[in-house]
Amino acid sequence: MGPVMRVNTLTPQGERSCPSTSSGCLTTRLTDSNPCHPTRCAASHASMTERLSAASSTSSYGLRWRDAPACYGPHKTLYNRFVRWSRAGVFDRIFQALAAESTATKTVMTDSTHLKAHRTAASLLKGGAFPRQIGRTRGGLNSKLHAVCDGDGKPVVLRLTAGQVSDYCGADTVLDALPKADVLIADKGYDGDKLRKALAKQGIKSSIPGRANRKEPIVYDTELYKSRNLIERLFGRLKDWRRIATRYDRCAHTFFSAICMAATVSCWL
Repeated sequence: MGPVMRVNTLTPQGERSCPSTSSGCLTTRLTDSNPCHPTRCAASHASMTERLSAASSTSSYGLRWRDAPACYGPHKTLYNRFVRWSRAGVFDRIFQALAAESTATKTVMTDSTHLKAHRTAASLLKGGAFPRQIGRTRGGLNSKLHAVCDGDGKPVVLRLTAGQVSDYCGADTVLDALPKADVLIADKGYDGDKLRKALAKQGIKSSIPGRANRKEPIVYDTELYKSRNLIERLFGRLKDWRRIATRYDRCAHTFFSAICMAATVSCWL
């Protein structure tokens, strides 16, 4: 149900302290007048702030739910609320609402990164309505995060697949969600005629270097390609969250909700 890493959050008097987070800004996305508000939830504004602060703290520090500071309430309640909001897609909708406000989408870039699965999440469940999105690679059991960021290095599209999915195949999962852009920057792993044609159909130019085995070299903007470091730095910020760098959640929807929350707090608030 949670990771095994523990962080000492005790005060000198022996009482647990509540780390400060950006949950207050998240709570503003959970009002009755906002489509992000979870339905069938009668929690007060203060209660939402506490629950979001608890979820943010446990994800950032890699805590088990039972190790959350006592001021947030019973750990079972925290876990149940997070799972319920996760299944309702609350954190995903908050991220999408903020990403839609981006004004730096003329140039976007895409890439992917592996997220190591901890033993508590290691379950290669085959079939079923909700796949685990965990695959076996040479590095062990992994999940793979595919992301698209804007010209400011802020994420606008996030997708989760099994670890063995290639960058090129993973690009199909983000194509339908790409914002209106002029150029898309990616590395050699995305070089393919099918992807280039799909981007051209959407009116997006591709700045992707060709593979070494291409018979005809690909011409691309080398100066523009240098800005691709923004998405690598984005992955670095996301992996500062202990629960993102290592996957402890067995269910894909709870893990992806933690990713959306980390992206929202780290980049958009």
